[in-house]
Amino acid sequence: MSVPPELGSGNLGSSMRFNDRLIYANFRVRKPGLCANGYLAVALLAIAIVAGGPVYAASAAEGYLDVVRARGHVNCGVRDGATGFSSADSQGQWSGLDVDFCAALATAVFGRKSAVKFIPVKNVNDFQALRSGDVDVLPRSTSWTLTRDTELGVRFVGVLFYDGQGFLARRNHVISSVFALSGASLCVVVGTQSARAVRDFFDARKMRYQLVTSESWDDLVEIYGKGGCTVLAGDVSVLARARMKLAQPANHVVLPEMITKEPLGPVVRSGDEQWFSVVRWTLMALIAAEELGAKSDNIADLRQSSILAVRRFVGVEANLGASMGLAQDWTYQVIRQVGNYGEIFDRNLGENTAMGLHRGLNKLWNQGGLHYAAPFR
Repeated sequence: MSVPPELGSGNLGSSMRFNDRLIYANFRVRKPGLCANGYLAVALLAIAIVAGGPVYAASAAEGYLDVVRARGHVNCGVRDGATGFSSADSQGQWSGLDVDFCAALATAVFGRKSAVKFIPVKNVNDFQALRSGDVDVLPRSTSWTLTRDTELGVRFVGVLFYDGQGFLARRNHVISSVFALSGASLCVVVGTQSARAVRDFFDARKMRYQLVTSESWDDLVEIYGKGGCTVLAGDVSVLARARMKLAQPANHVVLPEMITKEPLGPVVRSGDEQWFSVVRWTLMALIAAEELGAKSDNIADLRQSSILAVRRFVGVEANLGASMGLAQDWTYQVIRQVGNYGEIFDRNLGENTAMGLHRGLNKLWNQGGLHYAAPFR
């Protein structure tokens, strides 16, 4: 989801001078006195102070994966109340796309999807919670941008959900495309990136429009519900949740086009390549499994497949977990216990759920979408 105002100083090159302003100090100081490692520690600390970021110290033999394993579970930072992505029921049971991703990550690390603790975080402090070590990963925090990826001491590992600015309209208006909105009234939160995107899109195409604005999203949803504007503008994921709250959700449709790019995906703090790889390749595994036709209900049979790519993926023909410190069957366990990306999307966000979203750009690359897994070899 886009979060105004934009972060960053405006100089998009200076932020990369110290590699995200965060140094992961992988050293051990020996006593008494300073030796080579001691001087290295002082040097790294000085660089980190100059760069303006915190230092996370670990022994030379211990990476962040070891820290997580010693704790016994993954700490997953989620937004409570985000139906379809991360929400807890009255019994404290979590569900959603983000929740399932963290369950997949726990399975990759521990071999069981239950080895995860969900920690609610707010937009204003989610990156701080990540940098401080309160959470190990943010599964789908905010849009992946250059400044967020290079200035805040965090790294985006990939895209879990392709979001973007869209429009919610009434079915009885017979509006099937954003290009049919010339002359329409648009409900949009004033002073936001969404408002700027609407103006840029309509002005560039010389389409007439009228803005109906408010500083409150809830007020705009109410105005739209009462017929005060033709369409409601916002990120598609937010529009789907707003539709659920309307008196007759089935009478409203999210138009198929998006006018901005808002890639949302897992974020880890900078400095530990092994943990970065574990999180990245867990995401890749979910997508690759769908590409290979591997599902939770057939993955066991695929261990006897004659297709080399499938046998490598499930850990029969090769040990693709060794370089990351994972078990040989980690991909097999992830898909068996959690499912592939398509399964996860369909049960949390798909057309047969309350969110009722088409996959759109979240389809596989060979089905008209953008999801594409790097090769497992």
